[in-house]
Amino acid sequence: MPSPSGIIAPRGVDISWREQGEGPPVLMLHGVGSALDSFDIIAASLATRYRVLRYDLRGHGDSGKPPGPYSLSDFVNDAIDLLDARGIQRAQLIGFSFGAMIAQAVAIEHPDRVDRLVLVSSVAARTAQESERMRQRASALEEGGPSNILEAALERWFTPEFRARHPEVVDKRVQRAMQNDPVGYVAAYRVFAESDIDEPLSRIQAPTLVMTGEHDVGSSPRMARLIHERVKGSQLEILAGLRHNVIAEAPELITGLVLGFFESAPGRNRSRSSAISTPPT
Repeated sequence: MPSPSGIIAPRGVDISWREQGEGPPVLMLHGVGSALDSFDIIAASLATRYRVLRYDLRGHGDSGKPPGPYSLSDFVNDAIDLLDARGIQRAQLIGFSFGAMIAQAVAIEHPDRVDRLVLVSSVAARTAQESERMRQRASALEEGGPSNILEAALERWFTPEFRARHPEVVDKRVQRAMQNDPVGYVAAYRVFAESDIDEPLSRIQAPTLVMTGEHDVGSSPRMARLIHERVKGSQLEILAGLRHNVIAEAPELITGLVLGFFESAPGRNRSRSSAISTPPT
């Protein structure tokens, strides 16, 4: 039976969604400049046990691309509207990068809608220097398009070994970025660059798993540890040897950690490093 998909537009902006599997609901939120298909491998594995709902963020993929500016609240409202449209009162949230920032805000502003929270490669409490670098990237994107920032981005996203071994994965990510609507991409990137959540993280009530790559310079282990400290009872995984785009480079590792977290007893504050036991194929 084909997986259901569709469009909602409760606020006048089309939000394109796809659903697969049965069981407790899981909502997945992708990163800036990407789309719901970035979760294909992980979603397929989770769908053997869970009802997995994904969507293209506004400004991305098949969702609407209204002119900016956007706000973080716009993205939070889109997530809640989609849960409402699909008849889901509470869900487990998985956010990657910008999607993790949105998931943080959903958990803070709508705690009654979140059962468990997984923050992958998430940012928090950027330093002044880190914030300035993000603003510079947003300006470079606006002035010259994705090609203006992509080479440096690829260095941050993937390890050299993975780029050499899986050029097809890297090429797909490049093509996705190049195909983005320039107005929607810039408007979303501005929100990602200019938003930050720090002290309010302590208001998150849901059991939370925080993970990031050991060598992720944008969503650094420092940030992950800060989130872990702020969110009472959270679990922390520093992924050995990896950079930013862990969902593309190590989807099996991420899936295993997520499933273990979903099926564990809540309330255990734990921190450790996780290595890839075998190179991803």
